[in-house]
Amino acid sequence: MKILVINCGSSSIKYQLLDMRSEEDYSLLAKGNLEKIALPDSKITHKPTGKEPVVKVGPVPDHTEGMKIVLAVLTDPECGVIGSFSEIDAVGHRIVQGADFFQGSVIVDEDVMEKIQICCDFAPLHNPAHILGIRAMQAVLKDVPQVVVFDTAFHQTMAPKNYMYALPYEYYEKYRVRRYGAHGTSHKYVSMRGAKVAGLDLENSRIITCHIGNGSSVTAIKNGKCIDTSMGFTPLEGMIMGTRCGIIDANIVPYIMKKENLTPDQMTDILNKKSGFIGLCGKSSDMRDVVGYSEQGDERAQLVRDKTVLDIMKLVAAYIAELGGVDLIVFTAGIAENNPWLREDVIKNFAFMGIEVDHDKNEAAKGECIISSERSSALVASIPTDEELMIAIDTMRLTQKQ
Repeated sequence: MKILVINCGSSSIKYQLLDMRSEEDYSLLAKGNLEKIALPDSKITHKPTGKEPVVKVGPVPDHTEGMKIVLAVLTDPECGVIGSFSEIDAVGHRIVQGADFFQGSVIVDEDVMEKIQICCDFAPLHNPAHILGIRAMQAVLKDVPQVVVFDTAFHQTMAPKNYMYALPYEYYEKYRVRRYGAHGTSHKYVSMRGAKVAGLDLENSRIITCHIGNGSSVTAIKNGKCIDTSMGFTPLEGMIMGTRCGIIDANIVPYIMKKENLTPDQMTDILNKKSGFIGLCGKSSDMRDVVGYSEQGDERAQLVRDKTVLDIMKLVAAYIAELGGVDLIVFTAGIAENNPWLREDVIKNFAFMGIEVDHDKNEAAKGECIISSERSSALVASIPTDEELMIAIDTMRLTQKQ
C-alpha cells in the first residue's frame, strides 16, 4: 500500500511517499519539503526516486493549498511518482505532543482531534501546525484514512516516579504538568533496529538511545519499553541543544526576569531560542559551525563541545544505573551520526566499565553499524533514524485492521 507521511511545521510541510509491501519490504517513491507557507517566496523541493529533483517557487497562502501542491507534484506527469490521488491508501502524520491521552498511534477522528487541540498548550509551536496539516489533508483527500503518530507515545510506559515532578500534586491534576519526553518515534525505531543489528532480543535487553541533533534527548529502554527519558514537560529539559538550555536551576528564571525586566514570553524565548549552543558559543546554533570555530581556537565553541559530551555522558551513566547495566548504546540523529569524535568522547568515559569504541570502525561508520571493539563489555552502535518509516509502519498496521 502507498502511504503518504506528513510532518507539518508552522510554515512548512515535509513529506515522504512510501510503497509499503510489508514492514520489511518497502520503497521510498519520493520525498520533499514545502517551505515558507504564507510568504511570497514559498518554495517546494521535490525529490522523486530515480528522477532529478525539482524546485518550484511561488506563493502558497495556507496549508490546504500547500497540500494541493504536494499532491500535484506527486502526480505530475514529469516529476510525479503516482498517476492519481486514488493511489494513496493512507496518510500518516507526525504529532509532537499527545500528553497522556495516547499510548500509541491512532486513526484520526474528531475525539482525537479535540485531544490534539488540548495538547497545543504543551507544544504551541508544533501541535497547531499538525492540526492544520490534518485538516488540510482531510479537505483534499476526503475518503483516505489518516493516522497520527505521537512523539510522546513511546514514553507513556514510564512509571510515576519517572514522570512526576516534585511540585504540588494539584498542578498535575489540574494542568497535566508531568514529564512527557519527545523524539519517541526515533527512540523506538533505533532501539528496534539497533537490537536487530546487534543480534539482541529486544524483549530481553537494556538499551540506551542517544538522539543527538539540534534537539537532543537520551532514553533508557528496558525490554523494548521506555523507562526514562531526558526531555520533560516540554522539549526544553535535559541536555544542552542547538538553541535550548537544557536543565538549569529553576530559580535562574525569575532571577534573570527581574534583573532584565523580562516578560514570561520573553524569558521563554531566551530559554528555547537563544540558549544552548548559540547562547554559549555566541556565533552559531549549528554543531558543524561550532566544530569549525573550536578548531580555530575559539574557547567558547570548545566549551559547547565539552558540555555536549558531558551532558550525554551524565545521562548515559544515570540510565546504566537505572537499567542495572547496559547491553547496547545507540547514537542517532544528525550530530551523533556525523561526528565520530562525539561518539568516541562520550564512550571514553565508560572505559572503567570495559565499554569501548573501536576507533577505526567508528571513524568509518556509515549507515547501520556496530562501532564498539570486540572486547567491549557492551555494544555501541550508530543507527540512522527513520521516523518517517516508523510512521508509515504504524499507519499500515492500523489501516489494514479496518
